[in-house]
Parts: sequence; C-alpha cells; structure tokens
Amino acid sequence: MYGGRITSEEKSMISTYAGVGIAVVLIAGGLYFFFLSQKEKKETTTFDPNRPIPTDTVLKQRLKAEEYSVVREGGSQRAFQNQFWNNEKTGIYVDVITGEPLFTSIDKFDAGVGFPTFAKPISKDLLAESLDTSHDMQRTEVHAKRSNAHLGYVFADPKSPTGQRYVVYSAAFHFVPVEEMKDRGYKAYVSLFDKKVATP
Repeated sequence: MYGGRITSEEKSMISTYAGVGIAVVLIAGGLYFFFLSQKEKKETTTFDPNRPIPTDTVLKQRLKAEEYSVVREGGSQRAFQNQFWNNEKTGIYVDVITGEPLFTSIDKFDAGVGFPTFAKPISKDLLAESLDTSHDMQRTEVHAKRSNAHLGYVFADPKSPTGQRYVVYSAAFHFVPVEEMKDRGYKAYVSLFDKKVATP
C-alpha cells in the first residue's frame, strides 16, 4: 500500500481472502444444518427408549398438524379416510411422539369402524386409560403412558379374541414394516413375528 492507496494486487488478495472466508462460513453452516437434519431424522425414524420426550414446541414443528391435533389436543380423524385403517402390511405401530412400539399387525383386525383396530397392545403397561365423557358419551380413552399421547379408545367387544378392541387414530402412529425393524432400533420386537410364523 503506497500513500494510502490500495494496489490492484492488494485488492486481489483482499478479494481472495474474503471469498475464502465466505466459503468457509457457508461450508460450516452447511455441515451444521446437515448434521442437525441427520440428528432429527434419526430421532424421528429410529427408536431409543432413553431418548427424552420432545417438548410441545418441537412437536409442533416436527409433526403434521393433524398428528399434533390428535396426540396433544385430543383431536379425531374421519373414519375410512385415514392412513392405516386398512393397512394389511406386517409390522409394528409406534407412538408418533417417541417411536415406542405399542401395537403389532398380528393383533390388528377389521372391526368395520374405519380406524385401525387391535385386539390388544404389545403390553398394557405401555398404555394408560381415562374416562372420557365428552359429546354426551362415556368412553374409555387410551393414552401412551410415557408420552401421554392421545391414541383413541378401548371398548368391550365379544367378537375380539381378547374381549376388547382398541380403536385408535392413524395420526397417533408411525408404521414400521417388519423388514425395517432391526435397522430402526426394534430388534427386540422382531421375535414377535417369528413366533407367529412358527405357529401352525
């Protein structure tokens, strides 16, 4: 620099440094958001029983509006117009909030009501029940015990193998096909299907 003036060589050098600096910032930002999205993808597609329950703020961003309405606001869905009412694939139905496995396709049956219906959950210890007196009715509401997600209702049903039917909302669940269970953290539950296949 001579007499306070910047030479063309110095201008070129400054431009190069500025360009490198911007590139570094962009790369660092890109990597940060990449790892952040990978972390969120892992949290929403794999199961870890020790993972903390997401806050309502996180759930509002992560869940679809209908999913949030059902699990956190006690909302409902239309019969015969929901994702899993007629799903016949083999696998497990997991809590949309925590990924905790709650029902299996083995216990699913068609009750003619237009919602996913199960004879029993994987374990009753995973669920909580409460009395719902809304809409001038008395029903037994079913929640996921750990996340407190509203799932649906349980009714007495003499046609069910267990004498009960759990009528739940598709929006409260993600479905994990049996062939993906091992890779997504559900290895311990694969044996449920082995036993079913082994039974004549």
